[in-house]
Amino acid sequence: MSQSLRARALGADHERVDGWAKVTGTAPYAYEQPVSQPSYLHPVQSTVARGRVTEIDARAATALDGVLTVLTPFNAPRLRRGYDAELEVLQSDEVWFRGQFVAAVVAETPEVARQAASLVRVHYKTSPHDVALSANRDDLYKPESVNPSYPTDSLTGDPDTAFEGAARAVEATYTTAMTHNNPMEPHTTVAVWHGDTDEPTLTLYDSTQGVHTMGEAVAAMFDLDPGRVRVVSPYVGGGFGSKGTPHAHVILAVLAAQRLKGRPVKFAVTRQQMFSFVGYRTPTIQRIRLSAGVDGTLTGISNDIVELTARYKEFAEQTGMPTRTMYAAQNRRTTHRLAALDVAVPSWMRAPGECPGMFAPEVAMDELAEACGVDPIELRIRNEPESDPDTGKPYSSRNFVACLRDGAQRFGWHARPPLARSRRDGDWWVGTGVAGSTYPVLRKPGASAASVSYHGDGRYEVSIGAADLGTGAWTVLTQIAADALDVSFSDIGMRIGDTDLPMATVAGGSSGTTNWGSAIVETAHRFREKYGDDPDVGDEYTAAASDDGHADRFAMHAYGAQFAEVRVNMDTGEIRVPRLLGVFAVGRVLNPRTARSQLVGGMTMGLSMALHETSVLDERLGFVVNHDLAEYHIPTCADVPSVEAHWITEDDPYVNPMGSKGIGEIGIVGTAAAIANAVYHATGVRVRDVPIKNDAVLLTPLGEE
Repeated sequence: MSQSLRARALGADHERVDGWAKVTGTAPYAYEQPVSQPSYLHPVQSTVARGRVTEIDARAATALDGVLTVLTPFNAPRLRRGYDAELEVLQSDEVWFRGQFVAAVVAETPEVARQAASLVRVHYKTSPHDVALSANRDDLYKPESVNPSYPTDSLTGDPDTAFEGAARAVEATYTTAMTHNNPMEPHTTVAVWHGDTDEPTLTLYDSTQGVHTMGEAVAAMFDLDPGRVRVVSPYVGGGFGSKGTPHAHVILAVLAAQRLKGRPVKFAVTRQQMFSFVGYRTPTIQRIRLSAGVDGTLTGISNDIVELTARYKEFAEQTGMPTRTMYAAQNRRTTHRLAALDVAVPSWMRAPGECPGMFAPEVAMDELAEACGVDPIELRIRNEPESDPDTGKPYSSRNFVACLRDGAQRFGWHARPPLARSRRDGDWWVGTGVAGSTYPVLRKPGASAASVSYHGDGRYEVSIGAADLGTGAWTVLTQIAADALDVSFSDIGMRIGDTDLPMATVAGGSSGTTNWGSAIVETAHRFREKYGDDPDVGDEYTAAASDDGHADRFAMHAYGAQFAEVRVNMDTGEIRVPRLLGVFAVGRVLNPRTARSQLVGGMTMGLSMALHETSVLDERLGFVVNHDLAEYHIPTCADVPSVEAHWITEDDPYVNPMGSKGIGEIGIVGTAAAIANAVYHATGVRVRDVPIKNDAVLLTPLGEE
């Protein structure tokens, strides 16, 4: 019985348990949660990038029928200071960036709130602002650590000396653009205060990647016991990291609800506002040096990185981390330097660090392969480390080479012309490229807990405060529970997305399934130990995942190999990607259907990074000018005609009880570099900046042969 049941649970291609609710419109997202007599908030945002608010005239706004209140820095309730500068909303007259909240209108309808907000007049005393990032600024500084707590710099050996004496070398600067998350569901908060002023409680219906993370932050800002803040978020319409930490809009909604003394306040962030205050990926400038022998064996590798952060709060992206661990080299260096500018604070965006941090080294590896006359796949295989170059630990499993070889066979790499700009199809130059991917296995033992209870008739309920962003968590966690309890998939009822449920870590860092699943397995096993296979109705057990110690013994990473075919028009420089293919080593795949969806989605987002996405910052005004989906371009179905995701069979008993690795982010990591390398192979023009624009390849006339 056990084997047949498990065959139908863990590893099976189950449909999403939440699928029907979503396609029929019955799954309540944050804005749709039923509350009585809701009011609606619309913010007033700063039109200057630096300065102070000297006066706010809200008389015309308050004169409108239906306006309930106008919050300003001069009348807003007080918050805790010093906990998180990003969340100190309307606590000061100081303006740190353009688009910052300087007031908010709450009204009976969203239309009245928006109209009233347009009537609020704000006067400023402006100061000169600075939003220009460059690598030669004299005020760049070294942060104490990079996200979340990695050493800022690393140095082994002497990479500069290795470079000077190298038989083959590459030195170049690569850049990645500022980009903004744009999940289908913009950020939304519904705030409701309950009870009297002495011991109030707060309920938040929020589009968040972590209900407990959100609850703790809000409780801290309002000096509440965390148990008096409930956050509910059963369904989330995407996040990509931007909903992994609370942002200022949440606090603004709570402040407004506090002012209205119990009446619910709804704040749905508009698409345009998504470009102002909910985070973004910092642009990066990366100076890469590779040194190698004649055969391409690396002797040195360095990546010196410059990024931006906000002047009022630091966020240091860990862009150099992949350089520390991906390839063997005796001499290695990574550095991070920040420019503190008059901008909103950056934040997480899918595969923070690894995504921009693999672009530069993987394009540089392509350049080194050409310099050595070695096939790009063979070059990577020659530089495969025996143990983690950064920590010296053995890998729990490392199947990067298997991904390269399997991908090469599936993609037809053997038919690739060895020279760039050697294949043409009518008016199109055709080329192919490859790049590697890596992403760490992140786990926090003890930080997540689960509850299992028996409801009779063979039915079990499993509860954990996890979040499903559309990734399939509802389904995969049900499979894990069924496997751990040794029952059928249909016998499990899953509850997630509520701080009333056991503590769960944030859905970030591709760690959700690892952390939550480990807690569920531990709880299920202890439930069976205590109650056996024939429990009584009402029997219940709650436990947290324990630390098995394997993370102290092994370096744990997922790997992938990305392949791209591109076509570049010889007259216009238009770039098309008819084919993307990725092969991944991600441990045990718990649900092929949801796994493939995540990998294909990640690769598509990588294509978007390579060819489309850039937030254009007007340095004169200090804000992103293409702040909507008409001008901030993301791919359509026509842009991605073929995306294939495959994986190898990988048995890793050390990563967690399920043997799985994260899949939410590994798909995006190497895609942009593979496309850039394919553009070079097609045109002979080396592009080191993304997104790749038509004029970049037209610098050399493509029509000349």
